[in-house]
Amino acid sequence: AVGDFNMGAMENKGLNVFNTACVLAAPETATDADFERVQGVIAHEYFHNWSGNRVTCRDWFQLTLKEGLTVFRDQQFSMDVSSAAVKRIEDVRILRAAQFPQDSGPMAHPIRPESYIAMDNFYTATVYNKGAEVIRMYQTLLGKEGFRKGMDLYFERHDGQAVTCDDFRAAMADANGADLSQFERWYTQAGTPILTASSEFDAAAKRLSINLKQSWKPSPGQPSKQPYHIPVTVGVLGPDGHEQVAEQVLELKEEEQTFVIEGVTEKPVLSLLRGFSAPVKLVYDTSDDELAFLMANDQDAFNRWEAGQTLFTRTILNNVAAHKDNKDMTLPTVVVDAVKATLLSSGSGSLVAYALTLPTLGTLAEEMDQVDPDALVAAHRWTKKALAGALRSELETVYADNVLPETPFRSDAEAIGMRRLKNTCLDYLSSLDDEASRELALTQALNAKWMTDRLAATIALAGSADDKALSAAIESFYQKAEGNDLVLCKWFSMQAASPRADTLDRSSSLLSHPDFALSNPNKCRALVGALAGNMPVFHKADGSGYCWLVDRVIDIDKINPQVAARMTSSLSQLRRFDAKRQGLMEAELKRLLAVKGLSKDVFEIASRSLKP
Repeated sequence: AVGDFNMGAMENKGLNVFNTACVLAAPETATDADFERVQGVIAHEYFHNWSGNRVTCRDWFQLTLKEGLTVFRDQQFSMDVSSAAVKRIEDVRILRAAQFPQDSGPMAHPIRPESYIAMDNFYTATVYNKGAEVIRMYQTLLGKEGFRKGMDLYFERHDGQAVTCDDFRAAMADANGADLSQFERWYTQAGTPILTASSEFDAAAKRLSINLKQSWKPSPGQPSKQPYHIPVTVGVLGPDGHEQVAEQVLELKEEEQTFVIEGVTEKPVLSLLRGFSAPVKLVYDTSDDELAFLMANDQDAFNRWEAGQTLFTRTILNNVAAHKDNKDMTLPTVVVDAVKATLLSSGSGSLVAYALTLPTLGTLAEEMDQVDPDALVAAHRWTKKALAGALRSELETVYADNVLPETPFRSDAEAIGMRRLKNTCLDYLSSLDDEASRELALTQALNAKWMTDRLAATIALAGSADDKALSAAIESFYQKAEGNDLVLCKWFSMQAASPRADTLDRSSSLLSHPDFALSNPNKCRALVGALAGNMPVFHKADGSGYCWLVDRVIDIDKINPQVAARMTSSLSQLRRFDAKRQGLMEAELKRLLAVKGLSKDVFEIASRSLKP
């Protein structure tokens, strides 16, 4: 266990090295999410014994061969030991938050890159997380038994060898007698495909026709692309929520294809891309009522969550447009009713909590042609507060119903779900920022024995206008940290992630805090990384957030180019913003490139970010 380490861990044969954040955990110092991460990272490194060590990469361009495969393996392990649906939702949230923006920006690259200046820059969400999605598609296309046959043949053929992604694909194809030649495009083409669906139902013939189209946006060095081999898992529901026909996997190989499903007796409601069967953006015209129906009735737990995310996204983006046009923002009754039904349902606490959670600002930004941070933050904040106001009584009741006894500490799935749901309710209630909600959060922040509840309550107060309550919670959190570096990272991060107007000044002060060290990667990410991901603060219209970051990058680059490059990537999406913000980001990137002795790591990110 190493406290100063850029990565999460490293699978050196015979001696695995772990970042302390990925191996040291106790209920008093680590959250439920931390424990889950520790479990996944330890599994990941040990799975590397086969997929990485005994069978390794011929060259760095094949990095996803071991990393994408091993991420998939650790995901499957976590699904087996916990909840498959909860884990799938968590993995897709990470993909959309970290990898989709990469795919749409100047740093877009295939999971098997074709060139690099600094290889460190390609330990990316694309190589790892999208790479895992590509492996998952093999399993979807071939079935679990077929996938296992392919894995067995791969290890049998290549034990003790350094091989390529093509060798893996060949083993999957040969073991199953399948033609996977077109599937190679997932390795060679960058960007996120857009899947557009439409359907037509012939009641007399009991026939459902589903039309699927795939399209792509240009990526750096790839102005045009060829059709992917996309597995689309489909369910067909009846008016009462039952499955009218067996779930099917449609294989889209052309730019446009129509698939016919027979034996559909009632007007169908389509459940498309079940389980997120491919890393694509789905465009399908559904009504708010249909989405609410799927939230309540879809047999696929992931797609129940997805329907809610789509409904939330539509509502928030409509409010973005209203805010920009100086019109009143609205909260449709169907949204309130759907959220209320979910809140009061008897399902898994974790699944209910995730179903209630609004899409992140970053995920929503991916749905906008041009990102307006001010309008997006305002719409997100208003929608959350409006839901909290409409459902205050229900949120308070569910919060109270999910309070566990402090001792003994429970780490079973039910207890984790109860804490997750309780703290989701607290997050909503805290958006009201009135005396009652602040008292609820402050009481939990000051009295919680375990880190999950203490952190959630302190974060809930981080955006409060009540300086006294906020100061009390932050000071209590610091005192209880007792110098523990991993807890202090949480303390730095919660302050840098606060939406308050004074966050930039507060973060600047924290740079000189005696417990902070820019040389420590974990603390650097906790403070500098958190601020760079804080949309309302980082994207201030005056550019002060950009200037602050570049000042930090210049200092970090002298001691840790790899971390400095990761921080620089926060400016790589500049073309997605308005002309004024683009100009401010361009100026800062040029200032960075003018620094003498700049590392090749930072140079690569900054120079590519400036390309049109």
